Amino acid sequence: MPTGVALRDVREQLFDAAERVLLRDGPSALTSRAVTTEAGVAKGVLHRHFADFDAFLAEFVRDRVGRMDPQVAALRESAGTGTVAGNLTDALIGLFGSAAVAIVALITFRDELRARLRHTWPAGVPVLTEAVTMIEGYLGAERELGRIASDAEVEMLAPTLIGTAHLLFADRTGPAPERDSVRKMVTTVLAGAVR
Repeated sequence: MPTGVALRDVREQLFDAAERVLLRDGPSALTSRAVTTEAGVAKGVLHRHFADFDAFLAEFVRDRVGRMDPQVAALRESAGTGTVAGNLTDALIGLFGSAAVAIVALITFRDELRARLRHTWPAGVPVLTEAVTMIEGYLGAERELGRIASDAEVEMLAPTLIGTAHLLFADRTGPAPERDSVRKMVTTVLAGAVR
Protein backbone atom coordinates (compact mmCIF):
# COMPACT_ATOMS: atom_id res chain seq x y z
CA MET A 1 0.00 0.00 0.00
CA PRO A 2 1.59 3.30 -0.98
CA THR A 3 2.06 5.72 1.88
CA GLY A 4 -0.20 8.74 2.00
CA VAL A 5 -3.23 6.95 0.53
CA ALA A 6 -6.22 7.19 2.85
CA LEU A 7 -8.28 4.07 3.39
CA ARG A 8 -11.99 4.64 3.67
CA ASP A 9 -13.75 2.38 6.15
CA VAL A 10 -10.89 -0.10 6.35
CA ARG A 11 -12.86 -2.52 8.56
CA GLU A 12 -15.60 -2.84 5.96
CA GLN A 13 -13.02 -3.19 3.19
CA LEU A 14 -11.33 -6.02 5.10
CA PHE A 15 -14.65 -7.72 5.97
CA ASP A 16 -15.76 -7.62 2.32
CA ALA A 17 -12.41 -9.07 1.26
CA ALA A 18 -12.71 -11.83 3.86
CA GLU A 19 -16.17 -12.73 2.58
CA ARG A 20 -14.94 -12.93 -1.01
CA VAL A 21 -12.03 -15.20 -0.03
CA LEU A 22 -14.29 -17.34 2.15
CA LEU A 23 -16.91 -17.78 -0.59
CA ARG A 24 -14.40 -18.36 -3.37
CA ASP A 25 -11.76 -20.49 -1.63
CA GLY A 26 -13.29 -21.78 1.63
CA PRO A 27 -12.33 -21.45 5.29
CA SER A 28 -8.91 -23.11 4.95
CA ALA A 29 -7.80 -20.37 2.56
CA LEU A 30 -8.88 -17.55 4.85
CA THR A 31 -5.63 -16.12 6.21
CA SER A 32 -4.61 -12.59 7.13
CA ARG A 33 -2.40 -12.50 4.03
CA ALA A 34 -5.27 -13.65 1.78
CA VAL A 35 -7.59 -11.01 3.26
CA THR A 36 -5.15 -8.12 2.92
CA THR A 37 -4.14 -9.20 -0.58
CA GLU A 38 -7.80 -9.41 -1.60
CA ALA A 39 -8.46 -6.01 -0.03
CA GLY A 40 -5.40 -4.51 -1.75
CA VAL A 41 -3.82 -3.29 1.48
CA ALA A 42 -0.62 -3.97 3.37
CA LYS A 43 -0.73 -6.87 5.85
CA GLY A 44 -0.03 -4.50 8.71
CA VAL A 45 -3.33 -2.71 8.11
CA LEU A 46 -5.30 -5.64 9.50
CA HIS A 47 -3.09 -5.85 12.58
CA ARG A 48 -3.40 -2.11 13.25
CA HIS A 49 -7.16 -2.50 13.59
CA PHE A 50 -7.43 -5.92 15.29
CA ALA A 51 -5.43 -7.58 18.06
CA ASP A 52 -4.92 -10.73 15.97
CA PHE A 53 -6.51 -12.63 13.11
CA ASP A 54 -9.04 -14.46 15.29
CA ALA A 55 -10.17 -11.11 16.74
CA PHE A 56 -10.67 -9.95 13.15
CA LEU A 57 -12.65 -13.09 12.30
CA ALA A 58 -14.85 -12.71 15.40
CA GLU A 59 -15.70 -9.14 14.39
CA PHE A 60 -16.28 -10.29 10.81
CA VAL A 61 -18.81 -12.91 12.00
CA ARG A 62 -20.54 -10.37 14.28
CA ASP A 63 -20.76 -7.93 11.38
CA ARG A 64 -22.27 -10.51 9.04
CA VAL A 65 -24.79 -11.65 11.66
CA GLY A 66 -25.76 -8.00 12.12
CA ARG A 67 -26.51 -7.84 8.42
CA MET A 68 -29.33 -10.30 8.97
CA ASP A 69 -31.45 -7.58 10.60
CA PRO A 70 -33.10 -6.45 7.33
CA GLN A 71 -33.93 -10.09 6.50
CA VAL A 72 -35.46 -10.54 9.94
CA ALA A 73 -37.57 -7.40 9.54
CA ALA A 74 -38.67 -8.31 6.00
CA LEU A 75 -39.75 -11.82 7.02
CA ARG A 76 -41.62 -10.53 10.06
CA GLU A 77 -43.41 -7.92 7.91
CA SER A 78 -44.47 -10.63 5.44
CA ALA A 79 -46.60 -12.32 8.12
CA GLY A 80 -50.19 -12.42 6.91
CA THR A 81 -49.24 -11.93 3.26
CA GLY A 82 -48.53 -14.44 0.50
CA THR A 83 -48.25 -18.01 1.74
CA VAL A 84 -46.38 -19.20 4.79
CA ALA A 85 -44.46 -21.74 2.70
CA GLY A 86 -43.61 -19.13 0.07
CA ASN A 87 -42.42 -16.59 2.64
CA LEU A 88 -40.24 -19.19 4.38
CA THR A 89 -38.87 -20.51 1.09
CA ASP A 90 -37.80 -16.99 0.09
CA ALA A 91 -36.28 -16.33 3.52
CA LEU A 92 -34.30 -19.59 3.56
CA ILE A 93 -33.00 -19.10 0.02
CA GLY A 94 -31.98 -15.54 0.92
CA LEU A 95 -30.29 -16.65 4.11
CA PHE A 96 -28.43 -19.66 2.75
CA GLY A 97 -27.67 -18.00 -0.57
CA SER A 98 -25.57 -15.48 1.36
CA ALA A 99 -22.30 -16.14 3.15
CA ALA A 100 -24.12 -17.96 5.96
CA VAL A 101 -23.11 -21.51 5.01
CA ALA A 102 -19.48 -20.46 4.54
CA ILE A 103 -19.47 -18.66 7.90
CA VAL A 104 -20.80 -21.78 9.63
CA ALA A 105 -17.95 -23.77 8.02
CA LEU A 106 -15.46 -21.12 9.15
CA ILE A 107 -16.69 -21.27 12.75
CA THR A 108 -16.51 -25.07 12.68
CA PHE A 109 -13.01 -24.93 11.18
CA ARG A 110 -11.42 -22.57 13.74
CA ASP A 111 -11.40 -23.55 17.43
CA GLU A 112 -10.11 -20.17 18.66
CA LEU A 113 -12.82 -18.33 16.74
CA ARG A 114 -15.52 -20.51 18.33
CA ALA A 115 -14.05 -19.80 21.76
CA ARG A 116 -14.12 -16.04 21.15
CA LEU A 117 -17.66 -16.12 19.84
CA ARG A 118 -18.88 -17.93 22.97
CA HIS A 119 -18.78 -14.54 24.73
CA THR A 120 -21.54 -13.31 22.42
CA TRP A 121 -23.26 -16.65 21.68
CA PRO A 122 -22.93 -18.96 24.69
CA ALA A 123 -24.91 -21.65 22.86
CA GLY A 124 -25.44 -22.60 19.26
CA VAL A 125 -23.65 -21.52 16.12
CA PRO A 126 -23.80 -17.84 15.16
CA VAL A 127 -25.79 -17.26 11.98
CA LEU A 128 -27.75 -20.49 12.52
CA THR A 129 -28.84 -19.40 16.01
CA GLU A 130 -29.95 -16.02 14.66
CA ALA A 131 -31.72 -17.72 11.77
CA VAL A 132 -33.68 -19.96 14.15
CA THR A 133 -34.75 -16.88 16.11
CA MET A 134 -35.82 -15.19 12.85
CA ILE A 135 -37.93 -18.16 11.73
CA GLU A 136 -39.39 -18.69 15.19
CA GLY A 137 -40.47 -15.04 15.37
CA TYR A 138 -42.09 -15.26 11.95
CA LEU A 139 -43.92 -18.51 12.75
CA GLY A 140 -45.10 -17.00 16.04
CA ALA A 141 -46.52 -14.01 14.17
CA GLU A 142 -48.28 -16.31 11.70
CA ARG A 143 -49.66 -18.34 14.62
CA GLU A 144 -51.10 -15.15 16.13
CA LEU A 145 -52.74 -14.40 12.79
CA GLY A 146 -54.25 -17.90 12.67
CA ARG A 147 -52.30 -19.05 9.62
CA ILE A 148 -50.36 -21.53 11.76
CA ALA A 149 -52.17 -23.86 14.15
CA SER A 150 -52.49 -22.48 17.68
CA ASP A 151 -50.88 -25.63 19.09
CA ALA A 152 -47.94 -25.61 16.61
CA GLU A 153 -44.62 -25.76 18.41
CA VAL A 154 -42.79 -22.99 16.58
CA GLU A 155 -39.84 -23.53 18.95
CA MET A 156 -39.37 -26.95 17.32
CA LEU A 157 -40.40 -26.08 13.77
CA ALA A 158 -37.87 -23.22 13.46
CA PRO A 159 -34.71 -25.24 14.21
CA THR A 160 -36.03 -28.10 12.08
CA LEU A 161 -36.44 -25.74 9.11
CA ILE A 162 -32.99 -24.18 9.62
CA GLY A 163 -31.22 -27.51 10.13
CA THR A 164 -32.84 -29.10 7.11
CA ALA A 165 -32.21 -26.04 4.94
CA HIS A 166 -28.58 -26.03 6.06
CA LEU A 167 -28.25 -29.62 4.88
CA LEU A 168 -29.75 -28.68 1.49
CA PHE A 169 -27.28 -25.80 1.06
CA ALA A 170 -24.25 -27.34 2.83
CA ASP A 171 -22.23 -28.20 -0.28
CA ARG A 172 -20.96 -24.73 -1.15
CA THR A 173 -19.05 -26.10 -4.16
CA GLY A 174 -22.08 -27.70 -5.79
CA PRO A 175 -25.14 -26.09 -7.33
CA ALA A 176 -27.63 -24.47 -4.97
CA PRO A 177 -30.83 -26.43 -4.46
CA GLU A 178 -33.73 -25.59 -6.74
CA ARG A 179 -36.45 -23.36 -5.31
CA ASP A 180 -38.94 -26.23 -5.65
CA SER A 181 -36.72 -28.45 -3.48
CA VAL A 182 -36.59 -25.81 -0.76
CA ARG A 183 -40.34 -25.24 -0.95
CA LYS A 184 -41.01 -29.00 -0.77
CA MET A 185 -38.85 -29.22 2.35
CA VAL A 186 -40.70 -26.28 3.94
CA THR A 187 -44.13 -27.72 3.18
CA THR A 188 -43.08 -31.13 4.50
CA VAL A 189 -41.76 -29.71 7.78
CA LEU A 190 -44.88 -27.55 8.20
CA ALA A 191 -47.33 -30.33 7.25
CA GLY A 192 -50.20 -30.21 9.72
CA ALA A 193 -49.17 -26.81 11.15
CA VAL A 194 -50.30 -24.51 8.34
CA ARG A 195 -53.99 -23.55 8.28
